Amino acid sequence: MTQLSRRTFLEIASLASAGLIGGCGGSNESTGSDNFPVLVFSDVHFQPYIQPFVPGGTDFNSATQQANADLVTQLVLKDTSQWPALFTGSLNALNLSPSAPLYDTNYALLSMALASIKQNLGTCSAVIFTGDFLGHGLYQLYSQYLVDAQPGDANTFVDKTLKFVLQQIRAAVGAIPVYFALGNCDSYTGEGPDSTFLANNAQQLYALALNGGGNELDVIGSIANGGYYAVEPAGMNLMIVALNTFALSLGITPDTTMIDDQFAWFEGKLAEASNAGNKVWLLMHAPPGAVESSTGAPANYNGNGQIMVADMMWVGTSQKRFMDIIDEYPGVITMSLAGHTHMDEFRLMSPGNALAITAGISPFFGNNPAYKIFALDSASLAPTDYSAVSCNLLPAPSQFGSYYTFSQAYALEGPLAASLAELFPALLASSAAQTQYQEAFYSGNNKPNPITAANWPVYWCGIGFMDQQGFFNAVNTF
Repeated sequence: MTQLSRRTFLEIASLASAGLIGGCGGSNESTGSDNFPVLVFSDVHFQPYIQPFVPGGTDFNSATQQANADLVTQLVLKDTSQWPALFTGSLNALNLSPSAPLYDTNYALLSMALASIKQNLGTCSAVIFTGDFLGHGLYQLYSQYLVDAQPGDANTFVDKTLKFVLQQIRAAVGAIPVYFALGNCDSYTGEGPDSTFLANNAQQLYALALNGGGNELDVIGSIANGGYYAVEPAGMNLMIVALNTFALSLGITPDTTMIDDQFAWFEGKLAEASNAGNKVWLLMHAPPGAVESSTGAPANYNGNGQIMVADMMWVGTSQKRFMDIIDEYPGVITMSLAGHTHMDEFRLMSPGNALAITAGISPFFGNNPAYKIFALDSASLAPTDYSAVSCNLLPAPSQFGSYYTFSQAYALEGPLAASLAELFPALLASSAAQTQYQEAFYSGNNKPNPITAANWPVYWCGIGFMDQQGFFNAVNTF
């Protein structure tokens, strides 16, 4: 069992006094049996190429160069309805097995994941996707494989690839709307969603993902202007708000006008929902808080075993504005979801606002592909539990199957936000809970970048310490 330092114990105690960490009452509160399911998946990162892009780049002088040129030439010529035949034909012979760890999603893995999603839809009336339909470097690789490409050709191919992915998802889920947030790879730059991509794809995102749900002019206009939107499903007293959070990220050139507009719009939507007595589901791609993977990397530790830098997802001022807004409307947001990290994790954004992060379908960061099915209380529209479905890529043949159910794995029941707040300190007090969380973090495959005794403080503190200085202090006084 991990022993708490006095400093860490005092930090947790202060969170508890603020109402961020729930006691036994939260886990024992009954929500009844009138629940409904919502399926959530993230980070598909579909790559149409043979031997998809991997960390560190691709050898463009390899034997796959001409094979990719031949395949992409055919993909450009053919309608998207004919793409599956190309992906399963002789042109794609090197890519017929599901993607291996550290690769993006190829057609074989996409098909297997969507077949599993279709099988597990059950009575879902909504499907949620938290960003990154498209693969890493999709735009850049097009120009590498087709060296005679004309200006604008890569944009057209990216748009067509997005259309294909949306069509495949639509075929799997039928008429169920897919409420989505857009990710950084949903772009022409890899640092998107950029304005040109949004303008070119807002219509097909509305038609193919949302299946025409929401006010068409408002949704398309909002997506085109900034990559965010809101819809109100009929008869649910619910508003679904999707933000463009990668625009708030560190390391990119900020569009300050769009960011200001988005925050004003977001606050207005929460006020609108609150005044109408409606609840909000909040969707985002990049979550607030720390970047655990780089902060916990061995090179970031000094000789005393302390981190030298606390890497953060968002610009500090943007994170504070976001936190200030959600704190103005306690109880309005009943479910918050994100992706981007590819990992199965959670963060406690503020009292009562727990953020569930769904693992990626793409195994790009070494994770096993996975997704979740949440159970939501019909009265509160808040989640009470979830089940994870994952695919172990190492045995052959690979297949998706049931992985774990939150309430059973952690022996916690009731509103999920309260249970997650209760789980935070329990991850230190219970070695069994800690082991469960660490193994599930990568959906069962922790070999490429494991959580160790040395970097565990980074991953644990990343759950409950959202601001940079607080996170830095918590790690180094763990």
